[in-house]
Amino acid sequence: MILYACALGLCLAAALLALPRPRAITVAAEAITALAGVVAAVAGVRATLGHGWSAWLPDLLPLSGLRLALDPLGGLFTAITGAVTVCAAIHGIGSGTAVLVAGSAESQAVAGARPTRAVMPLFVAALLLVPAADSVSTFLFGWELMAMTSLLLVAAEHRDRPSVRKAALWYAVMTHLGLVTIMCGLCYLAAGATGDGFDQLRAAELSPVAKDVIFLTTLAGFAAKAGIVPLHVWLPRAYPAAPGHVSPLMSGAMVNMGVYGVVRVGLDLLRGGPVWWWWIVLALGALSALYGVLHAAMATDLKRLLGYSSTENMGLVLIGVGAAGFFAADGAGPLAALALTAALLHVVNHAAFKTLLFQAAGSVHRATGTRDLDALGGLRTRMPYTTALFAVGALCASALPPGNGFVSEWLLLQSLIHALPASGVAGAVTMPLAVGAIALTAGLAVATFVKAFGVGFLARPRSPGAERAVESPRTAICGTALAAAACLLLALDPALVLPALTEAVTGVIPASRPVTGEVTLRLSAITGSISPVLIALALAGAVTAVLSLVRAVAARRPRRPARLWDCGAGPVSARMEYTATSFAEPLQRVFVDALQPESAIDVTAVKESAYLVQRVRFRARVPDRVERRLYEPVLAAAVRLGARARRLADGSVHRYLSYGFYALTGVLIVLAVIS
Repeated sequence: MILYACALGLCLAAALLALPRPRAITVAAEAITALAGVVAAVAGVRATLGHGWSAWLPDLLPLSGLRLALDPLGGLFTAITGAVTVCAAIHGIGSGTAVLVAGSAESQAVAGARPTRAVMPLFVAALLLVPAADSVSTFLFGWELMAMTSLLLVAAEHRDRPSVRKAALWYAVMTHLGLVTIMCGLCYLAAGATGDGFDQLRAAELSPVAKDVIFLTTLAGFAAKAGIVPLHVWLPRAYPAAPGHVSPLMSGAMVNMGVYGVVRVGLDLLRGGPVWWWWIVLALGALSALYGVLHAAMATDLKRLLGYSSTENMGLVLIGVGAAGFFAADGAGPLAALALTAALLHVVNHAAFKTLLFQAAGSVHRATGTRDLDALGGLRTRMPYTTALFAVGALCASALPPGNGFVSEWLLLQSLIHALPASGVAGAVTMPLAVGAIALTAGLAVATFVKAFGVGFLARPRSPGAERAVESPRTAICGTALAAAACLLLALDPALVLPALTEAVTGVIPASRPVTGEVTLRLSAITGSISPVLIALALAGAVTAVLSLVRAVAARRPRRPARLWDCGAGPVSARMEYTATSFAEPLQRVFVDALQPESAIDVTAVKESAYLVQRVRFRARVPDRVERRLYEPVLAAAVRLGARARRLADGSVHRYLSYGFYALTGVLIVLAVIS
């Protein structure tokens, strides 16, 4: 309790300290925010190891006051938030002193971005408040505070970039619609209990129909926060719009709260539910994973690519949560515990490598003035540390060994594959589809991050900004390196977080420890084991042997002098290299029916003759089909309705009074019928 209170106090102190304009004071505020992250991480780890606590402060909030309690599940998400905060705050210190490209959006906004540094500690405090809430009113207060502070951060640069205003509007609408659905569901749950405390909600006796309504309404709100399809449309807009040191917090910590809400309400407060609940969760997860990774593979904006990758990874997490709920409803407690362990481990891993990737992407944007992969390249020699760190994050996000994403996805696959013999007809149909979705997602993720790293950092620069790029300050590199160290530690020794995961899982699904071991991880419910350290050593040995063989062969081969005629293989220019668009074009052809890309060719003729071409311009884009088919018709209908509604506002006072009279009469009639 003391550590948690200290973390919140440090966040408030940092917010107050960041209000003045001097740079030295804002640096001190960032340092205090990093310290708050350290304290919060320690408090979360202690809670996951059994040192939980609860507190009631009746005078801080209306109704039931402020109820806080940190159990192992909430402690896990608190520890993740604290760790991400440390990396983001340290990186933020360096980003404020970075050398910016003149005229870029970052350089134009840096002078006005300092007030947003006062909002960031409040955002961290809200992220710490949500998993520690122990009542409906406290949870909704923390959720709304998280929504408002993150909205202010997303809209921080609205004066300099018009696209930020649109992104902030989308985010504001989606996050508050999600809040409304969560509030409706939780208030309905509290109405059937003796109070709004979580202990009282667990003891509530509700009808099956009431439970169904509560779960579905809260699932919609939590899915919107996690960026799950079809409620993901805010995410690829908000991440590029947010400042560089804020995007890691949004992707590494905030989206996790959607997963926390599904687990807390579905598996804890409602004590599980029928199988069809978890079919919906599993289907949404599989759809989000495939849809997110497909659009990430097509994206050319680096931050937009990472945003769609977050949708993909949250989809994988929901596959694990859905499988856990399915197994628990089917009576297979050990498999349910294994699936939930894999899901929560992937939450931890995703927070680590996505924090790393977004910080590296922020450094690239500040150094080059662009996020367009087609305009990057050649950063390996100009930004060697950022390139190496991004390579670590790309390996982890690709779910390839020895990355940390490989371990959690392997555990998830094991829980799904071994469920086939005993899961009945429903499992025999559902689980192979989930396994296929995970396998296809993993393959497309490899292609996505090969494109991001190869096109963005290797080869030759394709724009003046990439040619003038310089390495980020040491402080920013240190913040990114901390995230990279966490990725490597989780990849080589995931057993470090197993005790915390076990306590969090067994708190909602009573079962024995699903995973045991240290160097070699052994699965308790099924036959299976994996040793990440041995896999890493074997891969290192194989790579070393192959490189030695290639060097030996190259040394023995005689070198021939260069000839004047070389079959066109002359000096390579930037125009001869693969771009992000051309790299993704074969995949675009394979999935053309799902993506439905758009292209246009503009041919400009010379003035003297229409038969002579002066310039040919080719434009291609892959629109979001969900946005086009679902949201654009709704928005168009709303615009038409608004245009017609203007006729009602004709300036007549008598008409306005009649509106009030009719509305009051209608309310009285409804109350009379109800009573």
